[in-house]
Amino acid sequence: MAENRLDNTKLETAVAEFVKDRQREKYAVVMELLEKSVVLVPTLAPQGLDQEAQKQIQEGGQVKLPKDARIMPCLLRKENGEQVFPVFTSMPQIPKDKKSPAVVAMPFFTCVAMVMGNQEQVATIVVNPFTHNVVLPKEILQVADKRRNVVQQPKAVKLTEKQFQDLVHNRVVMHLLPKYLFAQKEEGIVSLQKEEGDFILQFYREAYPEGRKDAVAVNPGDFSVMTLNLTDNMQMTRIDMPADTVRKGMCYRAYVMWMRDTEEVLYYTFEKTEEGNQIGKITPEGQHEVIESAPDNGAEIEAVMHLAESRR
Repeated sequence: MAENRLDNTKLETAVAEFVKDRQREKYAVVMELLEKSVVLVPTLAPQGLDQEAQKQIQEGGQVKLPKDARIMPCLLRKENGEQVFPVFTSMPQIPKDKKSPAVVAMPFFTCVAMVMGNQEQVATIVVNPFTHNVVLPKEILQVADKRRNVVQQPKAVKLTEKQFQDLVHNRVVMHLLPKYLFAQKEEGIVSLQKEEGDFILQFYREAYPEGRKDAVAVNPGDFSVMTLNLTDNMQMTRIDMPADTVRKGMCYRAYVMWMRDTEEVLYYTFEKTEEGNQIGKITPEGQHEVIESAPDNGAEIEAVMHLAESRR
């Protein structure tokens, strides 16, 4: 259960240094290292494991726990009846006569979260209780919990102007435009065919925030719209996107199919991915699905016709 490669040498040294004279500065060093550490926690045998994993634990072996495994730490009880949550910096810090059914390696912040979520039962963490016995009282854990929340919050990613433009492009051609066409059906397709690039440009302006709509990086002439009546029941409108979109991560072409017999809109995308050019589909519910590898340009129409006929 505990990782053989667990290395808390610096933390253990800092804990020992603090125990010598209990200076506040050294306590701060201990906390700083703890917050970045994985510690050992004696537990009951984790629930939800198969028989082979349970056997390995009983024999002292290591087992990778499933995400939904329930961890029950073995708490220690003080003379006054209070319970404390013990954590250890290494296996030698756990006396052999204090052996528990299992020892789990877990991030220190996880231990803090467990204590803060069960304050009625336990409100204190003790580091190496049988040797160094460094107590982390409720007040310290509250500070650590706040720091845990800050550290675990997703950080905002700052996009470059070009990355933002790419994001807007894919949002338009893979969400806003098909959503409109699915809702308006033939009327929307006719507007696309008549207005072409000017029609598509309005969705880019919609995607830009207020005050930045004049920063739209595409022009109506950047799009090419071509319509073909393939059969009595099938009409195809091909949209070639700006030349700059023919690169990885981008949708560079779309095919809008109008099925007259069923009054159905089908929307296919051609995308450049890590696996090469792929044909995708946007469903009326707004879901994106990758269907198959895209053929050469000259065979695209035939491929899309086949997909439309088979409704894949």
